[in-house]
Amino acid sequence: MALPDTRTKILDAAEHLFAEHGYRGTSVRAITDLAGANLAAVGYHFGSKAELLAAVARRVTKPITAAQGAGLDKLLARTPDPPVAELVEAFAGPLFDGMPNGDESGARTSRLIVTILSDPAEEARGWTGPDEDTVGERYLAAFSRALPGLAPQELLFRMRGILAVTAVDRVEVYNQPSPACPTATEGEEARHWAITFLTAAMSAPPTRARR
Repeated sequence: MALPDTRTKILDAAEHLFAEHGYRGTSVRAITDLAGANLAAVGYHFGSKAELLAAVARRVTKPITAAQGAGLDKLLARTPDPPVAELVEAFAGPLFDGMPNGDESGARTSRLIVTILSDPAEEARGWTGPDEDTVGERYLAAFSRALPGLAPQELLFRMRGILAVTAVDRVEVYNQPSPACPTATEGEEARHWAITFLTAAMSAPPTRARR
């Protein structure tokens, strides 16, 4: 088996450190030290620390994004207006699949997603690329048709809630002591609970403005 190249080593190290310490809590030197690379390697391969974060995030979410897109394609091939429950399943299901129980890479993925959602650093806001943007826009359009009474801002808020609830649930699973680790069956139950809850949250009536 071929050894990973320098670029891959840097991505692996950055994924680990960004997930544990956030953007500002991770230095380029810490990344290159963990990767066993020259300090200048980040600039050479990625251009900047911010672009490295974007590359890490896109690498981690690429299979999730692809599965979300495929799920939406399948729904739209059957009907132009899928119901909310099916849209939530297609959108949230790949998040559970990408962060399975008992898998360390899944743990890093969940921690990284939580970091991206909560990190105050401006650099954590602009990591998405064309694939992520396209899938997000397609789901926004589909949810808009299924929930015509919601203002775009509230709909986006609820979609972010899907990401947050799923990622936090996965982080909690990995933070439990080993004897409490859930079985595959319990993992399926958690997925079912989350999708049921998220469907209800997405389907709730529009929030009335405060007077």
